[in-house]
Amino acid sequence: MSDLPEIHISRYFDAPPAEVYQAFVDPEQLAQWFGPLAYHCPVGDIDIDARPGGHWRLTMVANHDHDQRSPLDTTFVEVVEDQLLVGYEIVTGFPGLPDGSKVTMTVELRSEGDGTRLELRQGPFSEAIVDHASAGWGQSFHKLDGLLATPAPFRPGGSA
Repeated sequence: MSDLPEIHISRYFDAPPAEVYQAFVDPEQLAQWFGPLAYHCPVGDIDIDARPGGHWRLTMVANHDHDQRSPLDTTFVEVVEDQLLVGYEIVTGFPGLPDGSKVTMTVELRSEGDGTRLELRQGPFSEAIVDHASAGWGQSFHKLDGLLATPAPFRPGGSA
């Protein structure tokens, strides 16, 4: 499967790495931004244990049909607070991938100017879904921009 594509997204956020990292590991914040525009993630379905051997579990729910659900269950293999999240998911039902395939995800955060450069790599994906995965992350990051533009005391899970 090494010849299958992976996605790579490089994105700048106008917030420090610690704030971007928190948006990935705080269930209340993650619920505000994760998923394509036509989906949401109920905060009650989010469970995060940000450490090696821990997990990132959530369910994307279609806004137009709440019976259309896409659960994600990522196991972390490497976590460096404010810098790095590396994990994998064993998938079933992904078009073009045999059940039991391992899809990896790496989120790297580094300071750039007054903000953060996020580098995301995820895959392998089949040709049938690589564009959908890229678009989904792009739409999610659009929502994350909005969350990060909100002053911290007014964000879910925020503090003064």
